[in-house]
Amino acid sequence: MTVQPLRTQCTDARLEKVHKAFDLLRLKEREMPGQVVSCFLYIASHENCHKQSLEEALQLSSASSSRATDILSKGRRGRKQPGLALITKVEDPDDSRRQTLQLTPDGKLLAQQFKDIIYG
Repeated sequence: MTVQPLRTQCTDARLEKVHKAFDLLRLKEREMPGQVVSCFLYIASHENCHKQSLEEALQLSSASSSRATDILSKGRRGRKQPGLALITKVEDPDDSRRQTLQLTPDGKLLAQQFKDIIYG
């Protein structure tokens, strides 16, 4: 029996671009959870949004969104692994119970790289 080579032919160039863009985040964290990717993309497309709006839009619990945004920012307390430093969480000056989510310069660069790959 002859072993056939692995099939690697791209059959949808547009989706391949999305895949390459997602890989930018995966290179920062090899086992990047999909929730974290969704949170990054939401924040990138809704700059300076409230954490609660992210939870509502993505149907995440407060705990899930906190984990995801911790990974995207400084990291999770009590964990040795640092965060990705792609976003900052800032207390809303109008309501101390709310946080606004903003891209860091590295986050803005990554968002631009996503757009460059997908849209050219």
